[in-house]
Amino acid sequence: MKILKYFFEFISIISLFTIFKIIGLRNASALGNILGKLIGPLFRSTQITKQNIKIGLGKIDEQKVTEIINGMWSNIGRTFAEYVFLKDFKFNRTNFNHIKINGVNYLNQIKKNNEAVIFYSGHFANFELMAMELDKSGIKCAAIYRPLNNFFLNPLMEYLRMKYICPNQIPKGRMGMREIISKIKDGYSIALMVDQRVSEGPRTLFFNKPAHTTTIPAQIALKYNCKLVPISLERKVGPSFEMTIHEPYKIEKTGNAEEDTKNITLKINHIIEKMIIKNPKQWIWSHNRWK
Repeated sequence: MKILKYFFEFISIISLFTIFKIIGLRNASALGNILGKLIGPLFRSTQITKQNIKIGLGKIDEQKVTEIINGMWSNIGRTFAEYVFLKDFKFNRTNFNHIKINGVNYLNQIKKNNEAVIFYSGHFANFELMAMELDKSGIKCAAIYRPLNNFFLNPLMEYLRMKYICPNQIPKGRMGMREIISKIKDGYSIALMVDQRVSEGPRTLFFNKPAHTTTIPAQIALKYNCKLVPISLERKVGPSFEMTIHEPYKIEKTGNAEEDTKNITLKINHIIEKMIIKNPKQWIWSHNRWK
């Protein structure tokens, strides 16, 4: 049954990708907005989404909750539609300036110093653009990704990511960790999303509630003295974005690796929280973050 389900999903997605490509980027993004709000709630629990919003934002009125949920599905739908235009984003073929980047001076300094750093963010706006823009800017970078469960679709997504986002893609997991270490030793920076639940991660406070959180940034920073660089990404109008490279910061070592890892990870969570609060409509609340 699972094979049939994955195959049906693959055919459906390829069909939609074909339609998106035919109608062009702006129209595809607009159609993705509609499809996201119509179809998205059928695949994810609205109850979990609402519970997560309550955890993150506290008591807010139902109208605001509805606006956040609609905004979230709109953004997810647009991002999905934009996958077939990654080539256009990569080579600036969108016929308009699709992204404004703040903090370019930090990137220039990293390149000048030939530093290996850890870039981190969450699933905001079209999150795939983070590693793409780092690669376009000349940063020697490798991106960590989570392979899709759908084995029909995953090869296509891996191809798109390596071809147009970042040629150095590292899958999550133990084997991936070895490759991360190898890349760091070769002078590569690492880019990853830190906002989703990981089964092997310890529970760290996220919006004041314990949640399984990746410790990869903390581990790498402690072992290789890498600076941490937060990145926020915001969708402005349609397929237009603004990406902000925040000031790189050094970690603090106390000599207690376990405690240092905990504190570094907690600080990362606090920074991601601020990004979410600033623009709650563009974060993926439907993920079962506090499971």
